[in-house]
Amino acid sequence: MQVDLQVGLQEATFLSMANTRFFLDTRNAKDGKPCVLKLAIAHKKKTALISLDVKLDPNKQWEGDKIVEHDDKFVLNTYINRIKNTVESRIIQWKNDGSLANMTAYDIKAKCEEELKPEKKKEKEDETTFVFRFKKYASRMTNGSKRTFDHTLNRLEAFTSLPNHISLEKLKFEDITVDWLTDFDTFLSKTAKINTRNIHYRNIRTVFNDALEDGITQFYPFRRFKIKNEITPDRSLTVEELRQLIFFDCEEHAKKYRDIFLLMFYLMGINNVDLCNLKEIVKGRLEFHRTKTNHFFSMKVEPEAKAILKKYKGKKYLLDIMDHWDSDVFFRKKMNKTLQKIGPVTRSGLGGKKDYAPLFPKLTTYYARHSWASIAADLDIPIETISEGLGHEYGNKITRIYIHKYDYRKIDEANRKVIDWVLYGKKDGKIVVEPGTPKFFGLKQKDAEKLGLLREVPEKKKKNSKKNNPTSDPTKTKSSRVA
Repeated sequence: MQVDLQVGLQEATFLSMANTRFFLDTRNAKDGKPCVLKLAIAHKKKTALISLDVKLDPNKQWEGDKIVEHDDKFVLNTYINRIKNTVESRIIQWKNDGSLANMTAYDIKAKCEEELKPEKKKEKEDETTFVFRFKKYASRMTNGSKRTFDHTLNRLEAFTSLPNHISLEKLKFEDITVDWLTDFDTFLSKTAKINTRNIHYRNIRTVFNDALEDGITQFYPFRRFKIKNEITPDRSLTVEELRQLIFFDCEEHAKKYRDIFLLMFYLMGINNVDLCNLKEIVKGRLEFHRTKTNHFFSMKVEPEAKAILKKYKGKKYLLDIMDHWDSDVFFRKKMNKTLQKIGPVTRSGLGGKKDYAPLFPKLTTYYARHSWASIAADLDIPIETISEGLGHEYGNKITRIYIHKYDYRKIDEANRKVIDWVLYGKKDGKIVVEPGTPKFFGLKQKDAEKLGLLREVPEKKKKNSKKNNPTSDPTKTKSSRVA
């Protein structure tokens, strides 16, 4: 820190060798308030200050270069003079070995503080360690993302505790080389698949990027250590499969979970935690920052989504989920478990045990997001619009800012197209496939009938039915659920 001191101190800055003197810092003094005593180091026309952690009344307790009228004046004078003598001894030492010529006043201050205040040195060192930066970054995250960082930290602790490894507390960014990451990958591979391991690498890389921005390190092993994803099973439903889920007459207790799944779909694959924390609709739109990425969303609430929000209206939040559940995580787990059972149910045995034949036994909330993107792509919606709808990075960041602020029209139109195609078989306002027909569900007639999906009995069936039963009503539907 550069400061302008009193005339006597300024004169010393022009001398060839560094000089020291006490300086009672009264620059921001307030009436009746004590001021901090500092040791000023003048060198090469610059002055650096070392705080002596002593506060004095400038009007009564400081006179010339000593402390007066203070209960501990003898102890304090001994202390401040010892500090001054130590600094001056080091200056003479550096002058004699020639290193002083290459030092600034701030260099002198830094080196002296390392000796005078070792706890400060340790604190400074801690701030540059990988684990310090890792924990600091994780502390800024929300619960869901923080859990993944905690898991990574747990794996790092286990790895660095192995023999012949640098402990996690002492691990520097420069210690995390390509070889180190490769060894870490070998360690993780014993218990985790590649995509799980990649979560840990991304967390580590995120901390590296943060440290680079803050100037903590210039070292970056991820230029050579590449994160490769393993192709995962498709987690999306086709449009026909989604229709089957929507129009199947499921058990009463499962209807809410299916409705919430559909709401996620109508809101372009909104994340469960974000959905649970929605608070209000502003001018027909939901506006929020995605918990995972802090990406800002503004999405139009279509009538189908609005109906579900109204049906399950909450007290504190838009939805009543958090009125009944302690955690969005617990709700999601219950929801997934229920979704995976939706399908025909039969009872067997004396106790009437339920036997499930699930439509989609691996169905989870993630399918809402993946299905929306897949169906949008099938409708030839541009990839950049799909990416914007999902909140993914795409194209120029500055351009994306303008899209967010001023033009959501394309995203709104894309979502409407997806919903119209899924629910009503419409493309560009025209019915392409008739709702409630086998083709609508991508099934053979007998399979659609078996699931109770058909809107009405086909014409051929009606005639046969009328011959066999003249009193039958041809307007009766096979299922009460309509598209």
